[in-house]
Amino acid sequence: MEKILDIIDAIAHEKGLQPEKVTEALKTAFAQTAKRVIDRNFAFVAEINKETKSIDIIQTITVVGDDDPKLLDEENAPAYISITDAREYDDQVELEDQLQVPHSLEEYGRTGASQLHREIEFHIQRLVEDELFNKYKSKTGTLVTGRVTSVDAQNATYIEVDEVRAVLPMRSRIKGEVFVKGDHLKAVVRRVNMDKENGIQIELSRTSPKFLEELLALEVPEIADGTVIVEKSARIPGERAKVALLSTHPQVDAVGATVGVKGVRINAVSSELIGENIDCVEFTSIPELFISRVMSPAIISHVEIVKNEEGEAEKAIITLPVDQKSKAIGKSGINIRLASMLTGLNIELIENDQVTNEDGEIEEAKDGVDALEALFN
Repeated sequence: MEKILDIIDAIAHEKGLQPEKVTEALKTAFAQTAKRVIDRNFAFVAEINKETKSIDIIQTITVVGDDDPKLLDEENAPAYISITDAREYDDQVELEDQLQVPHSLEEYGRTGASQLHREIEFHIQRLVEDELFNKYKSKTGTLVTGRVTSVDAQNATYIEVDEVRAVLPMRSRIKGEVFVKGDHLKAVVRRVNMDKENGIQIELSRTSPKFLEELLALEVPEIADGTVIVEKSARIPGERAKVALLSTHPQVDAVGATVGVKGVRINAVSSELIGENIDCVEFTSIPELFISRVMSPAIISHVEIVKNEEGEAEKAIITLPVDQKSKAIGKSGINIRLASMLTGLNIELIENDQVTNEDGEIEEAKDGVDALEALFN
């Protein structure tokens, strides 16, 4: 067990760990081994011996008064010694001094060696898992790419992402998606957990709005470099999505940059999302104007924001021409649902007696003619 410090750098390099953390893990392993093979009731510390490049085991005993209640505590008593007993070893000892008794695991032969091996393996593995946990925890909400290794009976897809295996549950897949072993796919890290029995668990998602945002950043350089910001996004996976965009540069059109020439950028993202239609709107801090944009393709006449007792907006009352209601609602209510998700408000639609002409302009219905009839005249 001598010169064990020589292998610290090798372990750190092989496992991708910091040498300082490996050193602490080894010290913990030595201390725990001492408790197991020498005496579980004793307090041990492991110290670095730079001269011998080894780790020394020290039993630390604190000197207390003869009547100190700590001596009667069965669990902690071995860590303390009465001053009378201590002075049998050293007549110069004082209260609160700490006696240090060296131990060598080599004296315990194969038992000590095998136990130390298990402890080192355990603590290094736990250190690796902690590093992986912290690494992927920091990646929550970011895009990862991996290869499908298997699909279980519940249609959960297991994916090899770098050095770990992640899972894409059925509920986090876009409707109609089918994966087989060997497929490569993109997803965002949705959740990272550490389980004592199963270790690190990484859950991926292809249905969250964050996945859409990450794909946009991948396809649109202006989003990647911060020139265009995705302020908000909402999705009904596999069907339709709405994205609110804001330009930080006066000469950059947020919507135009995101859509790309002839829609090449937005179409690339839509293709990854199995044909999901993506509406891009320009974000504004003026709620009434923002809501009118979000309700596209419907043309809105008026927006009223209703606030609660705390002064917070909770509902939007939208007045619109009678011929625009179906567009505002959308197929199966998808447009109004996305608008509500994007704005965070309940939306109420009220029809008026106006209609829109061929140029998309709002005008009053003809005198004496019902608004609906005016659409067909």
